[in-house]
Amino acid sequence: MSPLVPRLPYALAPLVVALAGYPVPAAAEPEPAAASNGFALSNARVPVAEILPGGPPRDGIPALDAPRTLAADSSPWHADETVIGVVQGGVARAYPISILNWHELVNDTLGSRAILVSYCPLCGTGMVFDRVVGGQTRTFGVSGLLYQSDLLLYDLETESLWSQIESRAVTGPASGSKLAVLRSQHTSWGRWKAAHPATTVLSLDTGHRRDYTSSPYGDYAHSDALYFPAPLDRRYHPKMPTLGVRAPDGAARAYPAAELARAGGRVEEVFAGEPIVVRYDEEAQLFDVEVSTKIEVIEGYWFAWSAFHPATSVFSADEGDSK
Repeated sequence: MSPLVPRLPYALAPLVVALAGYPVPAAAEPEPAAASNGFALSNARVPVAEILPGGPPRDGIPALDAPRTLAADSSPWHADETVIGVVQGGVARAYPISILNWHELVNDTLGSRAILVSYCPLCGTGMVFDRVVGGQTRTFGVSGLLYQSDLLLYDLETESLWSQIESRAVTGPASGSKLAVLRSQHTSWGRWKAAHPATTVLSLDTGHRRDYTSSPYGDYAHSDALYFPAPLDRRYHPKMPTLGVRAPDGAARAYPAAELARAGGRVEEVFAGEPIVVRYDEEAQLFDVEVSTKIEVIEGYWFAWSAFHPATSVFSADEGDSK
């Protein structure tokens, strides 16, 4: 494993983001307050020097609040569109990655539960959280800052910064508070709609002018380049699709797509005392997992999972025949 390694010169990162269509701060060498997008980095639980400006200012990437939705049969989305699917209180909703690429956060209510749908295009991580923390419903925005290449969100109530992958506040008055991770699924719109015929899905009418037919990140998902520094474990391609699981005691295990494919696409074992079944459809490039809701499930790129979980165990097809 290497130390923090920028695979793209850091000075070029704001230019890349600008070319993607996002606004960037005017100053080439911002003052410290501008570099932190105006956030006071007090009570930090991560190295402040590793909290980096991603290019856009605070809210330069606008979160969606209470978005418009459509019934499944009114949807314009193609069957192969990748979505994050969520079910709460018996109500299903799909959040297309084509929209999340441009907004990253959706403050929503589903089945009477206040939820936050988050997606970090740089890490490929889509995670859903309960927006109620300490009895208070929070509303979240995009800070424009990154930690280990991952999205740092902030809550409007305290202006604390929260690490998406760590699922906790890392600066500000809420520092150390945890976000409850809710179960979600990265899947195709066609599969989600078939499994949940009554589902709704985000509308293209977001109130913002964006080209949702294209990704602002080009071929980033397939290249070995990182735009921002992060610890790099070179056992797999940095963008290898990986399903990670995390226990309440912090134990972590990774299931890289390549290993699951070599194991025949299905693995059955025990993790943190809980039975787990992990499947991988190599053609569709989709994971499926069966495990207790005590276990957090996170899908994303290999580099992102290993950066935040350096002590993770890793499933290998060489461990033996999968069941």
